[in-house]
Amino acid sequence: MVALAATTALVLSACGGGGGGSAGGGTGDVSGGAPPAEGNDINPVDYAQVRDGGDFFWAISSLPPQYNYHQLDGTERDNKNIIDSFMPEIMKGDAQSQYQIDPNYLESAEVTSEDPQVITYKLNPEAAWNSGRPIDWTDFEAQWKALNGSNAAYTVSSTTGYDVIQSVAQGATPQEVVVTFSSKFADWKGNFLPLYPRETMSDPAVFNDGWRNGPLDGAGPFKLEQIDNTAKRVTVVKNEKWWGEPAKLDRIVYVALDSSAQPEAYANGTLSVLEIGPSVSTFQRAQQVPDTVIRTAKGPNFRHITFNGAPTSILADPALRLAIMKGIDRNILTQSQIGPIVPDAKPLGNHLFVEGQAGYEDHSGVVAFDPEKAKSELDALGWTLQGDVRAKDGQQLAIRDVIPTGTPVSEAEAKIVQQQLAAIGVQVNIESVPLDNFFEQFVYVGNFDITHFSWLGTPSPISSASGIYRLTPDSVDQNYGRIGNDKINELLVQANAELDPVRQAEIINEIDQEVWNLGHSLLQYQRPDAWAVKPNVANFGAKGFADYDYTKIGFTA
Repeated sequence: MVALAATTALVLSACGGGGGGSAGGGTGDVSGGAPPAEGNDINPVDYAQVRDGGDFFWAISSLPPQYNYHQLDGTERDNKNIIDSFMPEIMKGDAQSQYQIDPNYLESAEVTSEDPQVITYKLNPEAAWNSGRPIDWTDFEAQWKALNGSNAAYTVSSTTGYDVIQSVAQGATPQEVVVTFSSKFADWKGNFLPLYPRETMSDPAVFNDGWRNGPLDGAGPFKLEQIDNTAKRVTVVKNEKWWGEPAKLDRIVYVALDSSAQPEAYANGTLSVLEIGPSVSTFQRAQQVPDTVIRTAKGPNFRHITFNGAPTSILADPALRLAIMKGIDRNILTQSQIGPIVPDAKPLGNHLFVEGQAGYEDHSGVVAFDPEKAKSELDALGWTLQGDVRAKDGQQLAIRDVIPTGTPVSEAEAKIVQQQLAAIGVQVNIESVPLDNFFEQFVYVGNFDITHFSWLGTPSPISSASGIYRLTPDSVDQNYGRIGNDKINELLVQANAELDPVRQAEIINEIDQEVWNLGHSLLQYQRPDAWAVKPNVANFGAKGFADYDYTKIGFTA
């Protein structure tokens, strides 16, 4: 998964799975109700009908701190949007949340044995890194060894899917990769996404720090042209070494802008597209821009409030977290944030499935809004009112809500939460911190009591989310609030090993119930995938569960 911190861009990607594909259909009318459960709205245009050339200006929240997506600091969604233009995504999810091979990289990927589980990949013989070296089985082997958790020198975002691989070997040729699992792993298609060269994965120093100032290699339709730290821009250009259909665009320019500045930048033509996301003000401003189409779809992304349950946190007691959650009205948060965009939106009820995915069940009743019950539970826990704020053993029940600056969605959410929790005697101190290091210096290291951002999911809901809900003593993964237990850990192993999708869904829902019972995080709503674009923008917009095909993004006139 990827994390999304605020209005339009700041997102974290849940790791362990990849992204999505490029199929199409759907409605472009965000005022007409909820987005479609399946499909997307990207103005699909045949490759031959897309104009050759042009520059595409795409807003990001800040310059990436790390271009290695598998390193802990590299999982922001902005990073992923840049990385996907020049790194191999050997599988791409489609609009129905299913992975499909990318023929530019793979001729096939098949289960060639069920016991033990063996996957055989046959690489496109033309696939090569920009360095000139062919992509081969050794890249897979190096990535497995770096991400399987066996070497603590690698600061990885997730080990899921790699920790159950027994071996990676050459098949009949160096372009045939034989991956043997030590136990069953259902979401194997989400492994090796994106694929990095062995030169990166074989050295922990290069893995952790070599890609901080820019990519060291690539193998995609684009390549890096420039990182301008002064203008805060990352520019990628058409890659002359790309063996597939050439990209239609000459270049993509990723422009770092505060979310509050992005609507006007789009209105004056500085940006080619504008992500609306859950921002009502951005939605309303986009509607005023002439010759603009609003595209929308339902995707795997959701807003939530992460709670810090680390032993040193004031919220270490799960009973306290659950009592506080009962004082927050998720319906008000949802309607205030996205009601004008999705009028019938309702709070999300599942941490692993979103609406539109088979298996979705709502288990949020354990934190149903009930301020009177919240008060009585806080009393029973010894947190009694002393004036306007509860206290226990001389400590006030005052919690830090850490949010990034310049993000109206987070600011609005924090103020609503502050007001609602004040009504049950909980003081919320809103702490705005710099957007550029919100994740690195606060979220990743647990420097918060509660915090708001979005998770960007994948077609592999269990493997991509495992690192968020697994709790291990020696690795944080993406469980930044340090909340979990052995039961969840065991169920995650079972779900990842279950090949029957019906039984797997049952286990996933068991996990979700336990996650709710622990007060891990308070879900808000499934995040609208909404974009403002000009009518001539092709193969780009609300991608839903899919990935973009970067070769096809462009203009029709």
